Amino acid sequence: MVFSSILFLFRFLPIFMFCYFLSPGRVKNLALFLGSLIFYAWGEPVYVVLMLFSTVSDYIHGRLIGTRRGTRAAKGLLVSSLVINLMLLGFFKYADFLIQSVNALAGTDFPQLNLGLPIGISFYTFQTMSYTIDVYRGEAKVQKSLLDFGVFVTMFPQLIAGPIVKYRQVEERLHDRRPDILAISYGAKRFVTGLAKKVLLANNIGLLWSLIKDMDYGEMSVLTAWIGIGAFALQIYFDFSGYSDMAIGLGTVMGFEFPENFNYPYISKSVTEFWRRWHISLSSWFREYVYIPLGGNRKGIPRQLANIFIVWMLTGIWHGAGWNFVLWGIWFAFFLILEKLFIGRILSRLPQVLGHVYCLFVVLLSWVIFELETPGAIGNYLGAMFGLGGQPIWDRQALYFGRENLVLLLIGILAATPLAATLTQRLHKSREGYAMASYGILEKVIPAALLLLSIAYVVDASYNPFLYFRF
Repeated sequence: MVFSSILFLFRFLPIFMFCYFLSPGRVKNLALFLGSLIFYAWGEPVYVVLMLFSTVSDYIHGRLIGTRRGTRAAKGLLVSSLVINLMLLGFFKYADFLIQSVNALAGTDFPQLNLGLPIGISFYTFQTMSYTIDVYRGEAKVQKSLLDFGVFVTMFPQLIAGPIVKYRQVEERLHDRRPDILAISYGAKRFVTGLAKKVLLANNIGLLWSLIKDMDYGEMSVLTAWIGIGAFALQIYFDFSGYSDMAIGLGTVMGFEFPENFNYPYISKSVTEFWRRWHISLSSWFREYVYIPLGGNRKGIPRQLANIFIVWMLTGIWHGAGWNFVLWGIWFAFFLILEKLFIGRILSRLPQVLGHVYCLFVVLLSWVIFELETPGAIGNYLGAMFGLGGQPIWDRQALYFGRENLVLLLIGILAATPLAATLTQRLHKSREGYAMASYGILEKVIPAALLLLSIAYVVDASYNPFLYFRF
């Protein structure tokens, strides 16, 4: 059940919200917990048991660690919790990949397990791990209510695609949250914005990428290849950031404050800056729970560079069970290390536009590695982008793709920048009567228009993928 589906928008969400807001006080947590289980079980009825096992396991570990904090027993319990979580994640996400890799390298014929990937396991596993680590460190209080802890783990708005929420970020709201009309209004608008990004931009731009992706790369013009990967870059951004906006909006409506997950990453002037703006909750998780414990930048340059490499190998593996994801992680590790060594200093002295071009170039090439699964497909597509197979710079098909999708791509490019947000903020802060009146009208008209257009698309469209379901 995805947020951009008729089932969710017209059945699950209205019924859930009706029950949630009618529930008094502490009963709201029970309503949210049961609603989240129904939401997850709709598509993953078997794997609800796995999620509940993970919840109970980390709840018990947290209670035990809390009573033994500062002892060797607490450390052993923390290790136990981490091992259980990582074994579950590793088994269901990577077992078939490892068997396939061993068969390919050793010439063996071990049978595949053909395990289905539990939706959201990468996200809720990281959340529960952060809880036990924070309890061990003394940075989070022990949650004594199994129901409240279950709500933290299973909250449906961010359960299947984040943002990754640390327990201490929502701890107070688990116990005390009250309806706030302004917050509900903001949350509803944020949800509508995310819905529009997903169905009006990501889905339509994704249709262009799907056409180009299925072409013969050896016959593809250079311009077609660049249009294609540019389309994918916009699709994955609006797909994932739109889902994050919807999650943050729903959380706000229910009284929670989830962390921001995207901050216009395509305006970055370096790869380092890009990863401060893209999937922020994941980057901050790896920084806090892997990079800093490994020593961060406190133990000299060689150790820092090694830590960067380890973190980005793990980041690539986190995204999926495939060698392309490992290569994708190494790709970013390479440029982040170069920026630490010398490129960062060079970029700081150059005009900003050159930094933008450099960053976009690196990121666009990374999306080829990320999206295409086999080395042959990756190599052929990169070859097409640079005309290495003798492909023409452009052809009729490239011009057709550009002409037919020009308006959509321009809207996508502008929407990926803070231009609209900046203009809106200026109108909001303006003391001139005309500007204030314009803001008041647009504040109501634009969300309503986006909602109507999005609903019309959802009702009529058959193409409605969600890219991060596979992670």
